[in-house]
Amino acid sequence: MSWRPQYRSSKFRNVYGKAASREHCFDGIPITKNVHDNHFCAVNARFLAIVTESAGGGSFLVIPLEQTGRIEPNYPKVCGHQGNVLDIKWNPFIENIIASCSEDTSVRIWEIPEGGLKRNMTEAVLELYGHSRRVGLVEWHPTTNNILFSAGYDYKVLIWNLEIGEPVKMIDCHSDVILCMSFNTDGSLLATTCKDKRLRVVEPRSGRVLQEASCKNHRVNRVVFLGSTKRLLTTGVSRWNTRQIALWDQEDLSMPLIEEEIDGLSGLLFPFYDADTHMLYLAGKGDGNIRYYEIGSEKPYLSYLMEFRSPAPQKGLGVMPKHGLDVSACEVFRFYKLITLKGLIEPISMIVPRRSETYQEDIYPMTPGTEPALTPDEWLSGVNRDPILVSLKEGYKRNSKIVFKAPVREKKSVVVNGIDLLENVPPRTENELLRMFFRQQDEIRRLKDELSQKDIRIRQLQLEIKNFRNSPKNN
Repeated sequence: MSWRPQYRSSKFRNVYGKAASREHCFDGIPITKNVHDNHFCAVNARFLAIVTESAGGGSFLVIPLEQTGRIEPNYPKVCGHQGNVLDIKWNPFIENIIASCSEDTSVRIWEIPEGGLKRNMTEAVLELYGHSRRVGLVEWHPTTNNILFSAGYDYKVLIWNLEIGEPVKMIDCHSDVILCMSFNTDGSLLATTCKDKRLRVVEPRSGRVLQEASCKNHRVNRVVFLGSTKRLLTTGVSRWNTRQIALWDQEDLSMPLIEEEIDGLSGLLFPFYDADTHMLYLAGKGDGNIRYYEIGSEKPYLSYLMEFRSPAPQKGLGVMPKHGLDVSACEVFRFYKLITLKGLIEPISMIVPRRSETYQEDIYPMTPGTEPALTPDEWLSGVNRDPILVSLKEGYKRNSKIVFKAPVREKKSVVVNGIDLLENVPPRTENELLRMFFRQQDEIRRLKDELSQKDIRIRQLQLEIKNFRNSPKNN
């Protein structure tokens, strides 16, 4: 019997990346130079948001997707934060609502007008204060409307109910800065990575840690739930300082199922998972390439497909939701790549090559749409529900009828789990302290100038009086 090689059949083995032409990119954008390990970019089917470099305070641009080409330097910005903006995320159910967090310890909710900004926006519809140090991450709940998670440098995760504008739960199980948060499909579990080199799976409503891994040989940086497979994937660094990925069983984090070294580069690896195609994308910060794999249910679990290569390094990547893709071109994923050196945002489409121009049902299964499955009260009471699925066959463009209504609040204490989060005034950011110092110095100089002018005037008057007394007419 002759030996025959085993070939793995996959409809995604020929997926390729296609970068947009220059006229379909977004050019002339002063992308932030902040070294915080985030994407600084958020995309939905209507808008592209990018954190920008700004002098004093923090700001980000919001650009309608059809407005490609060169962006004017005086294009309106969202600029209400007093510190650098560290993360931005679009509401998955209301496409003109975006959340941002900053070094000024606040989380803010912004409502973008129809058609985009016409002037600078400085007033948020909702300002959320509860963290005592800067806030590095925000995440919307995947199935519940108006539930927002924020992670701060005070080692706490706060759960906000935006219908009342207050934190309703606090997760206080971390001993260092939280690096990443990821939800499972129905939002009943939250996975976090932390600077204390631990991977945790948490029940978010109770704050109870269900599983915990101490990653000594694999220092975790980023984590992502792999859909409904009950598995997690983490990216990190091995003991030999090589970039590495690991696959875990969410119900047993004692040992990873597999560990695979990627390369010896130093940039952070960002994982992106597409639950519809079971494809995993790995993009390194500062790299120009994007590797992609297919995730299987049996060993070896991870099958390398191909690599998209580009000479331009990426600072971060935004990802288009499924209902915003071009199904007629067999597009299964789309990145928005931030190229800081060129001030450019470059769309990259991942395409399955097909000859037929008809709708390809095998690569577009039912996918989560823009309708929430739960209200905040239902989720907080303990109800779990899978996302509401839609078909992309007719080119899903349904606009959600949900409207965000900001609650009217009086200033008062914020008590969560019996702790007043606003008992101590949050420390000011470095930028804010510098601005205050320079303002005080200017005021001191102004007062000195006034005193100097008054002193000169007094001396002039004294001299005039002396001259008047010594004049011959008065003798």
